[in-house]
Amino acid sequence: MRLFGRKPEPEAPATIEGLPLKIVTSARARRVSLRVCAGTRTLKLTVPKGVSRARALDFVEQHRGWIAAQAARRVPDAVPFRPGAVLPLGDGELRLERGSGRIARREGDILRVPGEGTLFAGRVQRWLAAEAKRVLETETRALAVRTGKPVREVRVGDFRSRWGSCAPDGRIAYSWRLLLAPAHVRHSVVAHEVAHLLEQNHGPGFWRLATELLGHSHRDARGWLKANGPALHSYGVEG
Repeated sequence: MRLFGRKPEPEAPATIEGLPLKIVTSARARRVSLRVCAGTRTLKLTVPKGVSRARALDFVEQHRGWIAAQAARRVPDAVPFRPGAVLPLGDGELRLERGSGRIARREGDILRVPGEGTLFAGRVQRWLAAEAKRVLETETRALAVRTGKPVREVRVGDFRSRWGSCAPDGRIAYSWRLLLAPAHVRHSVVAHEVAHLLEQNHGPGFWRLATELLGHSHRDARGWLKANGPALHSYGVEG
């Protein structure tokens, strides 16, 4: 007989096989399921309502081998922002090196960054975000002229589930990580979002306009993002 009520539910581990564990309780789910999310570098555990935490975590333990195999196959190695790291930058590369002063400065294909550790990494990311904002805003506004629709604002963020978005009021947002993708991929995403200024859907009219703005099919760029998108999210992650 227990004198103090129900036995407490076990605590979930913070990570499984190196992946942060995210537990989602769903009224629509019919079974416990696991998903390795390469873009967010997380492990998602979906649990139907009424299923105990202990049973769900036991399910995870039984599938550790599968989780490890999926992580090795689908989650790229982390590329921390440290001196000596080489980043893709459009169709070129950028090498990170130590610098002086208080801000990062580019010298050709070298980015000189002052500071150490998290300070160094933070300055690298801020430089990349600012450069992405400059490049993407210039390209977006130049292309939008062809639509006759104004762009209200262009901003960048570190989005995990999308590369770009366009609100009905003309606000366009991009992932700064597009700066790390080949130029043709970045141009495809820009044309996609600019087309949404006129077509807030993905119907035939939208794709005709998006293709016209880009000048050719989006197929190759979409395929590149599908295959290499998770790798873009590996930059700046501490290993």
